[in-house]
Amino acid sequence: MKIERVEVRGLTLPLKHPFETSFGETSQKEFLLVAVSEGGETGWAECVTERDPDYLPETNKTVLHILKDILIPSVLHQEIAGPEDLRGRFARVRGHQMAKAALEMAIWELRARQEGLPLYKLLGGRGGRIRSGVSIGLQKDTGALLRAVETEVGAGYQRIKIKIKPGRDRDLVQAIRGHFPALPLMVDANSAYSLSDLGLFQSLDAYDLMMVEQPLAWDDMVDHATLQRSIKTPVCLDESIHSAADVRRAYSIGACRIVNLKVGRVGGLAEARDLEKFCREKEIPLWCGGMLESGIGRLANVHLQSLPGFTLPGDTSASARYFHEDLIDPPVTVAPDGTIAVPEAPGIGHSVILSRIERATLFRETYR
Repeated sequence: MKIERVEVRGLTLPLKHPFETSFGETSQKEFLLVAVSEGGETGWAECVTERDPDYLPETNKTVLHILKDILIPSVLHQEIAGPEDLRGRFARVRGHQMAKAALEMAIWELRARQEGLPLYKLLGGRGGRIRSGVSIGLQKDTGALLRAVETEVGAGYQRIKIKIKPGRDRDLVQAIRGHFPALPLMVDANSAYSLSDLGLFQSLDAYDLMMVEQPLAWDDMVDHATLQRSIKTPVCLDESIHSAADVRRAYSIGACRIVNLKVGRVGGLAEARDLEKFCREKEIPLWCGGMLESGIGRLANVHLQSLPGFTLPGDTSASARYFHEDLIDPPVTVAPDGTIAVPEAPGIGHSVILSRIERATLFRETYR
């Protein structure tokens, strides 16, 4: 491969409904799209950073700098054996996993289009259908939360996740369990707690949760190991996992019993495959998280989840839950049984609608 052109766009898409976590509330998705071109074909990828460093240290501006000044020059007009070649090229850059992933994933998508294959076949996936769960943000009150849960259960989602934060946690779980005693339910804390909250998590053991996701600091494993030894509910790590090696370390000290994989957080699809392989071999339950992606990023997650190591429903839900108009056509849809079809067309498998991208574009930079 020899990349002839790279384009980076900044976009904004309004959300149908505000989404609140322990970080705060967001009403629009601000993100970067990367397009790479060679020989008349273009591959697309979505960067999962945001405007502010709430989730992890990277932001849209830091990604733009790393792409423009370091990563793009390392691939533009250079001979590349394939997408697997990029980890070596990017290795001298410490961190900046989301910047690396955005460029790497676009090149994976380009290669899939060039070969006329769906992305999952390049990754070693099985195709077919994946199981879908849904993430529900903090609501204005408990009644609104129960109505939201009822709606998503009615839509067929196979697992419900709710966001929690200090002061809005146990009562929410108790209320849901009162109405949905057998519902596959998990809670996501987004690093909002510390070991001083051990009593809270011990009390949550009574509610038969699938897992509690990233309850402690975003860069911690040791305290999570202490927490996991003290509670029966499985701990799932999210923000703490930046590579397959991190999963190995977490596994070795008992920091979690479940892993959430986000491709952007681990630096790309090649690293994601290594992480999936480790979890599969060690029989660690694995699922794919979401970052309010448009259909471009959402479909990449769909393809990835057809790898056999993904044993739990992910956070890949329907486009219509978030956007009035997605950037792809057709949109991502969820069947009544809570599954999503893995596309069979080349690349991510759905058409990227340039007119919609143009309407959402704030700026564009092109590198030739």
